[in-house]
Amino acid sequence: MMSDTLRAVILGIIEGVTEFLPVSSTGHLLLAERFFDLGSGGFWNSFTVLIQLGAILAIVAIYFSKLWQIAFGMFSNADDRRFVIGLLIAFLPAVVIGLVAGKFIKEILFNSPWVVCFSLIVGGAILLWVDMIDHKPHEHDATRFPLLTYLWIGFAQCLAMIPGVSRSGASIVAAMLLGADKRAAAEFSFFLAIPTMVGAFAYDFYKSRSEMTADHLGIVAIGFVVSFVTAVVVVKTFLNYVTRHGFKLFAWWRVIVGTLGLIALAMGR
Repeated sequence: MMSDTLRAVILGIIEGVTEFLPVSSTGHLLLAERFFDLGSGGFWNSFTVLIQLGAILAIVAIYFSKLWQIAFGMFSNADDRRFVIGLLIAFLPAVVIGLVAGKFIKEILFNSPWVVCFSLIVGGAILLWVDMIDHKPHEHDATRFPLLTYLWIGFAQCLAMIPGVSRSGASIVAAMLLGADKRAAAEFSFFLAIPTMVGAFAYDFYKSRSEMTADHLGIVAIGFVVSFVTAVVVVKTFLNYVTRHGFKLFAWWRVIVGTLGLIALAMGR
């Protein structure tokens, strides 16, 4: 039987690779847990949320200089202050819907691999469609979008509460449809992930704190570190790739994984 440590390492790698790609990290984690005996339900559902903070800290590390400048500039610079307000506006819908529907999402949708597989396929088709559109983008800086654009992206991100949809994918598609170029859309999905996933981490950790043992915390720490290191490598290559080649690779990845998952489910796996 696979040890919990090895499970944590494998799931940490999956999280780090998929968190910022538009392929759904949660969907991949849930399918891996089911089909490869990597743990499911209870603690492992919380684990998939908790280790996402490791991937988020990779963004903080990579963009530290820019984030530091914005954090201090918002007190004296109107553009920096406006971006912080825009980020909070984009984050707000996820807070409201998460508080209202969080229990249902975790207990019902997280335990339905059929939902994950169909979401992967539909999301892949949408990503292919968006990638083929001639957008003529007019927004080239993720920190300078109109405030209404930030709000719409925030609503789109909420679709990712359905496992398999992809938080980054929903954010990127919305931003591109609203006029952002591929690089700016991807970068804002990174920035929006910071408050969104920190909030999800804090909420889930608080809810499951009484069930956490010392062994559980150790397993989470392993997954956390692995996801951080993996995400650093992925993010540094992702932006350059999508700027040159678009999202077709990730769209077909989603379709293939979702289809294989449906076949496995139909065969009784």
